[in-house]
Amino acid sequence: MLYHLFTWLNKEFHIPGAGLFQFLTFRIAMAILLSLIIATVYGKRIILYLQKKQIGESVRDLGLEGQMQKKGTPTMGGIIILLSILIPTLLFANLDKVYIRLMVLCTVWLGVIGFLDDYFKIKSRKAAKAKGETYKKKDSDGLAGISKIIGQVGLGIIIGVTLYFSNAVTVEREVVTDLQHTLQTGEKVAKNQDVVVRKMDGVERAFVKVKTPITSIPFVKNHEFNYSKLISWIGPGAEKYTWIIYILIVTFIITAVSNGSNLTDGLDGLAAGTSAIIGAGIGIFVYVSGNYKFAEYLNIMYIPNLGELSIFVGAFVGACVGFLWYNAYPAQVFMGDTGSLALGGIIASLSIIVRKELLIPIFCAIFFVETLSVMIQVSYFKYTKKKFGEGRRVFLMSPLHHHYQKKGFHENKIVMRFWIITILLVVASIMTLKIR
Repeated sequence: MLYHLFTWLNKEFHIPGAGLFQFLTFRIAMAILLSLIIATVYGKRIILYLQKKQIGESVRDLGLEGQMQKKGTPTMGGIIILLSILIPTLLFANLDKVYIRLMVLCTVWLGVIGFLDDYFKIKSRKAAKAKGETYKKKDSDGLAGISKIIGQVGLGIIIGVTLYFSNAVTVEREVVTDLQHTLQTGEKVAKNQDVVVRKMDGVERAFVKVKTPITSIPFVKNHEFNYSKLISWIGPGAEKYTWIIYILIVTFIITAVSNGSNLTDGLDGLAAGTSAIIGAGIGIFVYVSGNYKFAEYLNIMYIPNLGELSIFVGAFVGACVGFLWYNAYPAQVFMGDTGSLALGGIIASLSIIVRKELLIPIFCAIFFVETLSVMIQVSYFKYTKKKFGEGRRVFLMSPLHHHYQKKGFHENKIVMRFWIITILLVVASIMTLKIR
C-alpha cells in the first residue's frame, strides 16, 4: 500500500524521499525491521491477551524433562508470526505482482486452517473443564485430520494452477537468431511479450519471456528439468497433460512440508529458528533469480518479477526471528498449528515459485527427518504388533527431537544442534548456485 502511495506521490508531485520506495533493497530492509518490531513489541500484547483469555497449552505427561512446566503456556502465538509477515508485505510490496498475491493467499489460507485447529482444541479443553472432567487430548478435539489435508490440497491446487497457467509466471530465454528455433522444446512465448534488448559487456543481447514448467536440478551442469519429460514418454501429444503432473507434485510438496513443519514444532524455538534459517537461504535464491545481472553471472534462470518476493521473504525471516524473542527457551508462548502449518506451507510455496523444489530435501532436511521418524515409528510398531503380538519401537519416542530428549539431552542443546545442521544444509544448498 505504501509502495503504491509513494510511487504515485513521486510520479505526480515529485515529493523528496518518495523515490526511496522504488529501491527494492530499501523496501526489503523496511519489511525486516517492521516485522521485527511487530513481533517483539506488539507480540507481547498478544501474549498478554492470550493469557487473559486462558488460551494455554495442555500437556500430557510423557516423561520428558521440563515438560510439565510448560502447562498453561499461551498457544496460538502463530498469530504474531502471521501479522508480522502480512503487514510489512501489504505495506511495502507491489501488490500487483502475482507472486506476492500467491504468498499472501498461502499465508492467510494455512493460517486460518491452523487457527481453526487450535480453536477447536481450546474449546474442547474449556468444555471439559466446565464439566469438571479431566481433559484427554485426542486428535478429534482439533480440526479433523482429513479437513486439514483437504485444506492443504486445495491450496496446492490453487498455487499449481496459477503457476502453470498464468501468463505472469514466466522465465526469460535469450534469442540468438530465430526466436522460434531458440526456445527449448515445449516452451511457448508468453502472450503479449516483446523481445527485450539488454547491453551486456558491450554487446546487445535479446531476451524473451516464455512459459515453461521447468525446475532447477542441483549439482548438475545442464541444470534444468522440464516436467513435460515425466509424461512425454507416453506418446506424441502427451505433453499437453503436463499440467496434471505439475499440479499433483506442487500439491504433494506443499502438504508434505507443511505437515513436516507442524511435527517439528515440539521444542522451544525449534520450528521458528529452523524456518528463519531456511527462509534466509530461500531469500538469497529469490533475490539472485529475480535480478537478471546476478542470474547472468551465476548462469541460472532469470525469473521476471520475482525480485519483489524478496520483501515477503524478508518479512518472513523477520517474523520468525522476532517470534523467537518470546518462543526461545524457556518459551513464553507457543505458535500452535496457527503458525507451524503456515511456516511449512510458505517455505514449500516459495521453493516452488523460485524453482528450487528439488533442493527441499536438503535445506528442509530437519522437517523431512522429523516426519520420517514418525512414519518409521508408527509403521514398525504396527508391523511388530501384528507379527509378534507386541508393538516395538525404533526410537525411544517420535518425532526425533523427543528421542533425544529421552536420551537425556537438554531441550536447548537439541534445538541449537538442529539449527546448526540447518545452517550447514542451507549453505550447501546455496553452493549449488555455482557448484555443478
